[in-house]
Amino acid sequence: MSSKNSNKLNIPEAREAMNKFKMEAANEVGVDLKQGYNGHLTSREAGSVGGQMVKKMIESYEKNL
Repeated sequence: MSSKNSNKLNIPEAREAMNKFKMEAANEVGVDLKQGYNGHLTSREAGSVGGQMVKKMIESYEKNL
């Protein structure tokens, strides 16, 4: 198995859009997310941001069916 991280966005516009999306999701669930390192967040807070992002992606997909 390769140790290379394949979880990277190579397109700068995609990276910017994902960062904006992440900040919006954090704001919606009331998590104090800052640009850069967020080591102060609990696992629950970080998970709630990711969960909100997935929820919004699913809603968007279902809306466009």
